[in-house]
Amino acid sequence: MAEMTIEQVMGLAPVIPVLTIERVEDAVPLAQALVRGGLPALEITLRSAAALAAIEAIAGAVPDAVPGVGTVTSPDDLARARGAGARFAVSPGFAPDLVAAAAGLSKMAFLPGIATASEAMAAQRAGLTCLKFFPAEAMGGPATLQALAGPFASLVFCPTGGIGRHNAGDYLSLGNVRCVGGSWIAPREAVAEKQWQVIANLAAEAAAMK
Repeated sequence: MAEMTIEQVMGLAPVIPVLTIERVEDAVPLAQALVRGGLPALEITLRSAAALAAIEAIAGAVPDAVPGVGTVTSPDDLARARGAGARFAVSPGFAPDLVAAAAGLSKMAFLPGIATASEAMAAQRAGLTCLKFFPAEAMGGPATLQALAGPFASLVFCPTGGIGRHNAGDYLSLGNVRCVGGSWIAPREAVAEKQWQVIANLAAEAAAMK
């Protein structure tokens, strides 16, 4: 399977679903519903015991999905997720050792998070141009991203944190935003009740956002 850059992952769709999968058996039908709706890049967070097994299941059974791992905070997280089949990784913050570890894993696509101008400078000096902005709403939302566009014209962002169908468009309208991350596409109740068509419909709505 061809490697992807983080720029390519971010360009697949306007929304990357942020998923906390509690049951491995939900992984494949959930991924199929999201891909059917037009959202192939899937961030499976390391917030459940089933996360790595879910990534492995999706990587093996949903060929059109691009499974990734979220809530990465250590090089060990990266290695384990890569071994499970993750094609990209997302971390809540910026750490040089994670950047180095991702580069060492067959150049695994990596999206570190930043929340301040100082962190953006550090990431830029590490050679990065694509960053997660987290927690987006708590850190000032679209207004902060607009302000960052001035001194950091070469940086592009995937804001995550507090983003839903009600405000995703406010972020996507910004020139320095390529996509957003959010969990609203796969509501916990819908997953628990296996309402895959409901999730596919939410994904289709999100895929049409601009």
